[in-house]
Amino acid sequence: MTVPTPTPPLVVQRSSISGLRRRRLAFAPVFAQSVAAIAPAGTAAVTPPFVIAAVGGGPSVLAFLGAALLTWCVALVVRPMAQRIAVTGGLYTYAAKSLGPTCAIPVGWSAIVGYAAVSVAGLVAVGTYLGRVAMLAGVDVPVAVTMLLSVAAAAAAVVLMTRGIRPSAVATLLIECVSVVAILTALGYLLVAERHDVDPVQAVSWRGDTGDLAMSAVVAISAFVGFESATTLSAESFRPFRSVPRTVLWTPLAAGVIYLLAVGAEAVALSVDPTAGSGTPLSDLLLHHDSRLLAVALDLGVAASFFACTVASINALVRVLFTMGREGIAPRRAGRAHPRFHTPAAAIAAAMTVVTGCAIAVLWVGVAPQDAIRSFLTLSAFGYLGSYLPACLAGPILLRRIGEPSRALAILGGTAAALIGLLMVAAAFSGQPGNTAVVAVYVAIMMAGIAFAGALRRFAPDRLRGIGIFDEPQRDDLLLTSVFR
Repeated sequence: MTVPTPTPPLVVQRSSISGLRRRRLAFAPVFAQSVAAIAPAGTAAVTPPFVIAAVGGGPSVLAFLGAALLTWCVALVVRPMAQRIAVTGGLYTYAAKSLGPTCAIPVGWSAIVGYAAVSVAGLVAVGTYLGRVAMLAGVDVPVAVTMLLSVAAAAAAVVLMTRGIRPSAVATLLIECVSVVAILTALGYLLVAERHDVDPVQAVSWRGDTGDLAMSAVVAISAFVGFESATTLSAESFRPFRSVPRTVLWTPLAAGVIYLLAVGAEAVALSVDPTAGSGTPLSDLLLHHDSRLLAVALDLGVAASFFACTVASINALVRVLFTMGREGIAPRRAGRAHPRFHTPAAAIAAAMTVVTGCAIAVLWVGVAPQDAIRSFLTLSAFGYLGSYLPACLAGPILLRRIGEPSRALAILGGTAAALIGLLMVAAAFSGQPGNTAVVAVYVAIMMAGIAFAGALRRFAPDRLRGIGIFDEPQRDDLLLTSVFR
């Protein structure tokens, strides 16, 4: 006689993610999380010049347009999962519920690489651009001061994140809005100043080869990654099945509009000015036109935007670690919440220590700040894409498992996954400077994650089966319980 498998209870006494503030965040903080993780203001000033220098103005527009479309396809596949499960692990938990726990670990590992790498780039950018502001004021800024500025930004981020997701999200949204205005104002001024010297052929010229274009597309995609970070706030959102899917769907489109405007304007401006190869080209262009005040505003806006990006990215990273800690995959301490602020304070401290250490290390050994930013943004793109690819496969599988199959979603998810895979392979073999080292680091980290998953499957299958926790309804959530208590 076969004993039926017991059905999990529909209502539990205590949620698996208890300790965090459940069902508290309105739409604005959830939206702020994804917007700040993308950092459209800082990214619009920093990333397009990298792409323009590699392949030229016209291909750069195509790279960003393709990145926007591909990212939106990923958002369309992630959205149905966000409408059905409230999680703190984001894509990691979605993969566990669809592809299985063994596949989920590399997915979570890759997402952590993405969040951590972009946070390192953010801290380096904060120190670099604040140092630029000091230099414009006539103060000499050695590398040691840049490092101290990065450490100070990290300390401020820890305080902000530990005190709660709502104040950090609201602060980052305000920062991002002001920064976007500053960057767009500076770009508008450059277009007006350069209008008589523009050579349209030079502005849209092609440079590089197919491999360079693939690598540039990966760098362009790094400008959009982080849009899915709102999924890590599902359990803390007041209406998770409305606010999170809306954020996931519309954030890439809004960022795409800003980036296409920025890359077009920067392609024109950089085509006629000799400062195009500098580490901070837009700021140097403004100085070239004797607009010191706008240069200061631009540098402050970029620094503020990357600070917001660091806060949002670490907020997402620590919630993945929090989930892993609760499941026993990461150290149990990572799954503890602060008794007063109800945030994963231990995971925040650990993550920021590692991220800050990496930022200081690359500056200490003499890596140019712009090279460090480009390398870590590229590494983050590989990390995000490494989690997006299985997520595109996970969406249709999850819907089929719960009895809601969608052929359209399966086709879209399969196509997006194939495109991401081809793009990653093409970018891995690109001849861009420093690309080989970035790819080697990513491959080494992922091999370690796959080996860890294999070891758990072989020696600790019970821990592996515990992967995939989400926010189950509690008794106190039910209206009838409240009425008759």
